[in-house]
Amino acid sequence: MTAALDSSWDPRTRLRVLLIEDDDGDALLVEEMLADTATPYSLERVETLSAALGGPLTADCVVLDLQLPDAMGLSGLTKLGQHAPGVAVVVLTGQHDQATGVAAVAAGAQDYLVKDQVDGPLLVKALRFARERKRAEQVEQQFLQQQLLARENARLERGLLPSPLLRDRHLDLAARYRPGRNGSLLGGDFYDAIELADGTVHMMIGDVCGHGPDEAALGVALRIAWRSLVMAGLPMPDVLSMVERVLVHERIEPLFATVCMVVVAPDRRSLRLSLAGHLPPLLLTPGDGHLLSGERLGVPLGVVEGAKWDSLEVPLEPGWSLLLYTDGVFEGRVGAGSERLGHERMAALVLDIQHTTGLHGRALLDELIARAERLNSGPLDDDVALALLSHDPEAHDPEAHDPEAEADER
Repeated sequence: MTAALDSSWDPRTRLRVLLIEDDDGDALLVEEMLADTATPYSLERVETLSAALGGPLTADCVVLDLQLPDAMGLSGLTKLGQHAPGVAVVVLTGQHDQATGVAAVAAGAQDYLVKDQVDGPLLVKALRFARERKRAEQVEQQFLQQQLLARENARLERGLLPSPLLRDRHLDLAARYRPGRNGSLLGGDFYDAIELADGTVHMMIGDVCGHGPDEAALGVALRIAWRSLVMAGLPMPDVLSMVERVLVHERIEPLFATVCMVVVAPDRRSLRLSLAGHLPPLLLTPGDGHLLSGERLGVPLGVVEGAKWDSLEVPLEPGWSLLLYTDGVFEGRVGAGSERLGHERMAALVLDIQHTTGLHGRALLDELIARAERLNSGPLDDDVALALLSHDPEAHDPEAHDPEAEADER
């Protein structure tokens, strides 16, 4: 139980004081000291500690004697702190022992006063300062707790973000991930990429409907399930079916998810595309680009029991890049109107960036987000996930032999 705390002190604010004192003369002394000041106050007195602990404490500050019938020394202070950790305490005693004062403050008191060395103004000042010290302690404690919680969440969420497994030196994966929830590292969007032993590259991106922690947790479960199934060698249709089963079993409420899944052939000359309610990727070439066909678009995961998803074969030219994205990047508004950017205009933005700036990889993704936010006149509200897989057939392989370099060395 804690005392009620105002945001700040005002000289006209009534000071609520609880006096725990068994001596009538000392109690009268405290009352007279308070009466000699211009400070509005209310004073309640109890003679024993047990009487004070019999109910909630609503005082701004407690004045505590260390020599009570049922509590001697610092034991009363300790019990009071356990009963009402949020209340400020000023120890007022007749003992002229500095060591006792230091011990009292160390045990939780905000101040320590000796009865024959204090007057009304000093007592009121001590009470108000004690109250503010206690309030500052509570604010600092809450801040530290929030910092610890934030760090713990950050470590947890960072550990749940994907670590794509690509060995091909001719491939580069650039990604950007921005949750819509303030202060979080993880949202309902998810992506991953993995290269198998035969050189086949599996890549996916998905979006769980909704924006809360339940959706984020479900997205992680789906991504990990997808990776496990791909590594186990399941065919693409079976992977989607099994991921859907995971979704149905793990979801707390009737959530669904959209998924775009791509399988790139070992020779990097073709890919197979499956869409479960997700918009098709953007295929970029050195001189142009276009959105892949959505003609084989299937239903999202978790909507129709026993659904099937067909794949689409797509040829690839040397030097291609493939952009997978979630709807957060194109659902922002265009200018002050209510019209959304849309995925087709988003694709046009990417092509314009490629043609006018020559940016690629992570720099291209950063510029895309920046332009989308400018069109939106502010930050994007939804989760944003972007994954750009690029193929560079001229990329240098550190393990390959370079005859000219070897000749130079000789």
